Amino acid sequence: MLAAIPLIMLLAAPQSGDAVGAGRQSFSKCLSDQVQPALDRKMTVSGFQSALKSKCRDKEAAFHAAMVADNRASGMSEKDAQSDADDQVAEYVDKITGEFEDYMR
Repeated sequence: MLAAIPLIMLLAAPQSGDAVGAGRQSFSKCLSDQVQPALDRKMTVSGFQSALKSKCRDKEAAFHAAMVADNRASGMSEKDAQSDADDQVAEYVDKITGEFEDYMR
């Protein structure tokens, strides 16, 4: 049932010394760790999303900051770097929320 979640973690595996990869892996793991407890508690989707925000806030912030720093180092403007990091965070949250909804069925 939860076989797809380890795939996320594999795809998000960091390269050695890579702050973005480490942040991505940590954030991804935090998100995936929330699925089964939420299913067990029969949470609603909005409840699940709230739990993600509260339980993974620090991991999200670290991943976001690493993405912004990496983007800035690559020459992106601050605005574009922030936007890209926001988009990447949202993609992870959307993906895990979609998986949660699938498991609820």
